[in-house]
Amino acid sequence: MISLIDIGANIAHDSFHDDRAAMMQRAADVGVTRIIVTGSSDESNVAAALLAEQSPGLLYSTAGVHPHHASDYSDDSDALIRSLVQKDVVVAVGECGLDYFRNFSPREAQLNAFRRQLEIAKETSLPVFLHQRDAHDDFIAVLEPALPELSNAVAHCFTGENESLREYIAMGLYIGITGWICDERRGKHLYDIVDTIPDDRLMIETDAPYLLPRTLRPKPKSHRNEPMYLAEVLRVVAEARGQTEEHVARITSANAERFFGLP
Repeated sequence: MISLIDIGANIAHDSFHDDRAAMMQRAADVGVTRIIVTGSSDESNVAAALLAEQSPGLLYSTAGVHPHHASDYSDDSDALIRSLVQKDVVVAVGECGLDYFRNFSPREAQLNAFRRQLEIAKETSLPVFLHQRDAHDDFIAVLEPALPELSNAVAHCFTGENESLREYIAMGLYIGITGWICDERRGKHLYDIVDTIPDDRLMIETDAPYLLPRTLRPKPKSHRNEPMYLAEVLRVVAEARGQTEEHVARITSANAERFFGLP
């Protein structure tokens, strides 16, 4: 069976509280051998690390504050991330970045939280798990000067256009592709450009419980996405790139192992 790594799943989310073990078994049954649990707030960072510690070798986690929660970023948040990244199971700083699409936190708060988390990534030599939506220019302005001191960076859940994709690749970023590519309404442009990502920069993720692939047949009864559906993201990415599923599984898993320093 092919082996897949889901580089971003919010499985500390309360929608998984009642069936987390069954959900993880369903993922294993389709070849998802490892999952990076996304941390995005003080609370979820602690929960994600705890889940990873309870499933060694299967789950790993990130620690960071999503731009939506940037208003809550405090010295305590900073100290919490710094303490969590000392754990072997915590393999990246983030999810961090900028989101001007919703502006749930003021832009100044977002910029401050983003800069502080990049400092943690620099000091710890951990890769950074990035979020960017409708904030491209500011995102580049903050990130680019930091890149020489960062070990690695991934544009998580990339949904942008060809120009920004080429810019990210030129900057040395890895690219995370989700079920957005399976959405014929919003993701057609992504389907058309995903083949420009070099083999050694591509990774795949579900962003569960969000972004359920619209191409799933039969349609699931629940709208909740989960890591088992990474197999569908793989299928559509392989189709769009004109590559076999086995090839895409192999390169994305190798990239994730290298990026996160997985054994």
